[in-house]
Amino acid sequence: MSENHTENTRDVGPHQHAHAQPTTQQIRTVGQRRREAEEKLEHHLEEARHKSEDHDAATT
Repeated sequence: MSENHTENTRDVGPHQHAHAQPTTQQIRTVGQRRREAEEKLEHHLEEARHKSEDHDAATT
């Protein structure tokens, strides 16, 4: 069984180990996804603010 464990530690393949350094492309992809998520969140917050303003104006 120890042989099998030794082979698995050398095989990084598509599933990298937690201590492996991310590649430049992976870092860029994470940054891009984060920016897109922040933009999407900001858009949803803006919509919520406008709905709240419209609701407040209708009730007064």
